Amino acid sequence: MSAILPELEPIDLRSREPLTSEITRRLLDYLLSGTIQPGERMPSERKLAEALGVGRSIVRQALKSLTVLGLLEVRQGDGTYLRRMDSPFLPLAIEWGLLLGAKHASDLVETRHYLEVVVAGLAAERRDEATLAEMRRTAAAMSSTSDQDEFIAADLAFHTAMAEAAGNQTLLQIMSSIRTLLQVWISRVVRNNPEPAETTHEHQAVLRAIEDRDPAAAREAMEGHMAHATLRLQRTLDEHHWPAEQGS
Repeated sequence: MSAILPELEPIDLRSREPLTSEITRRLLDYLLSGTIQPGERMPSERKLAEALGVGRSIVRQALKSLTVLGLLEVRQGDGTYLRRMDSPFLPLAIEWGLLLGAKHASDLVETRHYLEVVVAGLAAERRDEATLAEMRRTAAAMSSTSDQDEFIAADLAFHTAMAEAAGNQTLLQIMSSIRTLLQVWISRVVRNNPEPAETTHEHQAVLRAIEDRDPAAAREAMEGHMAHATLRLQRTLDEHHWPAEQGS
């Protein structure tokens, strides 16, 4: 075991599992072991890299994955912390984190992209007046609020109503199961982009196509929304400066 962090054993570089995935899974096990309590600061990247016997860049990527999923919180100039138990993201984020041995967070984002396009097309074909009314209500809420939390809630509710309108229980369950990813993703983008007009317009384009019962237009509008949303998320990650290590 590592003398630097006894709870973390060095990675077996002969493992067939992708290195980043294995490191992410190891860090998740470390966080769930109780060694780090909610609200406590993580060891520095250098210490984690030395304990695992890998480079700091790979550790940094694994930490980013866990941050995108909502398990970790980066405080500028202070360090990286395990989210407190009162965080609305933490319990479900842990469930998503359990999948990271097989899937990287970017794969989940890509999966969400393609699922939303399919769901939008089906919603245009199958929507009824009740689900359409809910999509209209949530789209209007996005346009009328200046409160970030209310905007995020309305955004999530729009996608949930659209999934219900699609009339496919399997797709609805899959989309519900990635609610945490949506919540973390939308929250991160909104909080780093104080002008949400672009996002609002994209949702309205999807809504118009669904109102018109035009599946092709709905898929096209959602494809555009997902492409732009992914770029916005990537921009927040690229612009994110990981804090200088404390006590390293």
